[in-house]
Amino acid sequence: MAKFSGVIGFVQTVETSPGVWTDQTTEKRYKGDLLKRYISWQSSDEINPDFNINNQVSIVADSYILENLGYMKYIVLNNTKWRITSIDIDRPRLIISLGGLYRNEQSSTGTT
Repeated sequence: MAKFSGVIGFVQTVETSPGVWTDQTTEKRYKGDLLKRYISWQSSDEINPDFNINNQVSIVADSYILENLGYMKYIVLNNTKWRITSIDIDRPRLIISLGGLYRNEQSSTGTT
């Protein structure tokens, strides 16, 4: 089984001034196991189809990650941010499934 050592990104939308909302990113380093490793290309009408890695990472959950599960957005593998698609809670471990590339869409300015 391959080992994982990398960054998990947590993204929260916060009000930075009245009516202005922006994404605040916090990155934390974690270690664990890389359970499943394979890639796929998603069919589309585009010239270059979307690329997915479909990996699973297993890490031991700490209090920070348990309190911020809803804000987990990406994992960095091989210097690339990959979107988290699902999280299986199997205490004390989390099994995190990855999909395509993470694209950070900034929150819009205005009301909620």
